[in-house]
Formats: sequence, structure tokens, C-alpha cells
Amino acid sequence: MKKVILMILMAMPLCAMAQDKEQGYLAGAVPEEGGLIVFRQTFDTKDKSQADVYATLQACVKQLVAEARQDLRTRVVSDENNTIVARIEEIMTFKKKFLNWDHTYFRYIIAADALPDGKANVTIRNISYYYGFDQEGNKGEEYKAEEWISDKAAINKAGTKLYPRSGKFRRKTVDRVAEIFSTFKEKLGN
Repeated sequence: MKKVILMILMAMPLCAMAQDKEQGYLAGAVPEEGGLIVFRQTFDTKDKSQADVYATLQACVKQLVAEARQDLRTRVVSDENNTIVARIEEIMTFKKKFLNWDHTYFRYIIAADALPDGKANVTIRNISYYYGFDQEGNKGEEYKAEEWISDKAAINKAGTKLYPRSGKFRRKTVDRVAEIFSTFKEKLGN
């Protein structure tokens, strides 16, 4: 009996650490605007002109397109009026082991605006996933972010943990968006 109690006491800190790790992905981690999931960040570039900000945004988006270019679905859609918009499709890997590669096609639209006051606004929206396809890329399932990674769809009713299947999509999406915004922040000199 003492061994069982000792094992339970030893496991308690591990459970607390796992819950702390999930904290960054729980309620509010995925922003919604009018029922749609939209990640948005504004960067203040201080001493840069609108033309300089636009050139930097353009370079960042084109770098994203080049890195994600896995097929013809990734491309710059519009590049005018100090705004650059691109449709990106990239592979998001959940687990990769010998003979088992759990991944999805992560699709989104990124829009980067150079504002006249030296600021930049970057938006990631229209997020979707193509998952569970065979080796030829057929017979997969299409998920929209609003029905798959929203607070309502991915978090249990108590708000304490993520559901296993949709939770992995939510974690990876939040991490990838943070990585993209971090790249923009670095390039814009914030």
C-alpha cells in the first residue's frame, strides 16, 4: 500500500507539469473574429518608411512561399498597394517515426500590410487542414480551423485540457503562427 501511495505522490508533479505545458494552448490561444479564426499582429518599425516596411514584408512573405513550395498551391496571390497576400500550403508534422509519418497539409492565407505610420500589420486567416490521406494524396479529410481548433472544438468543457486529436492540430498551429510572427518581428527590427 505504501508503494502505491508513493507512486501516486511521485506522479502528481508530472501531472502538474503537463497541465502547465498545456496552459499556453487553452482558452484564448486561438483568436476568433466574427466566428472566424484570425491571427493578427501589428509591428511598430519606428524609423522605417512605408516603402522600407513594404520591402521587408514582401521579402518575408516571399521567403515563406519559397520555403513552403511543395506544390502549385503555394503562391503569392496579390502584391499591390503596400499589401502582399499569399496562399501557403506546407506540411505540418505531428510525429515522424520509421514507417509512421503523422502529418497534414496546413493551408492558410497570409496578408501583410505596410501602413503609412511605419507600422506593419500581418494577418493569418482561412486556415484549413488536409489530413489522413493515402500515399497518392487521395481520400483525405478536409478540416476548417473554425470547426477543428477553436476553443469550443478543441478544449474540454471544464477548460482544463485539449482533446487528443484536435489538440495536436491546435498546438502545432499556435506554435507555427508564433514562429511566423517571430520571423516578421525579427526582420522588421522590433
